[in-house]
Amino acid sequence: MTPKELKAQLRAERLALRDAIPTDLRAAKSLDMAAHAGDAIVFTPGTIISGFLPIRSEADLQPLMARWRGRGARLCVPAIIDKQTIVFRELVHGTAMIGTGFGTVGPGEDAAILDPEIMLVPLSAFDSRGHRIGYGAGHYDRAIGRLRQKGLSPKLIGIAFDCQEVAEVPAEPHDISLDAILTESGLRHFTSRIG
Repeated sequence: MTPKELKAQLRAERLALRDAIPTDLRAAKSLDMAAHAGDAIVFTPGTIISGFLPIRSEADLQPLMARWRGRGARLCVPAIIDKQTIVFRELVHGTAMIGTGFGTVGPGEDAAILDPEIMLVPLSAFDSRGHRIGYGAGHYDRAIGRLRQKGLSPKLIGIAFDCQEVAEVPAEPHDISLDAILTESGLRHFTSRIG
């Protein structure tokens, strides 16, 4: 089995496990994530943090993002521009939401486009080394690559439930590792960049 085929298999298996979490339990686990990371992530007021609004059975980061907004973070969420590109539009409290591609919602085209310093990264599977499997389109890998081409180095925090952990993600040269993973059990660091 090729790394790509193995990733597809792991993606399907772990997303099926995530989908099986009852809605009320998923909400409780999302609140646990906010409790674990609400004050644990160190940043100064004005720091740009990208989150995301949940689709399908993803964790709901809105409680965590609200806590960070209260600490002075400047928030943004992804918008899919085309099959290759996502940008991060500023999420201002009270902004009307529109469809932004791939089943996501977020601010419209008039919102400011920001370069995140901390990124909450959705994923389908992860391992204990900080490797992740995304949803297969490569949007985040390319977005992170574009930020790095600008000389930026965003801190990357994967967002998942415990059931999405696998023994080993088959890493490929284009893959970008996480600095930390946030699950309902807590915040696990893979590098010293997240404080």
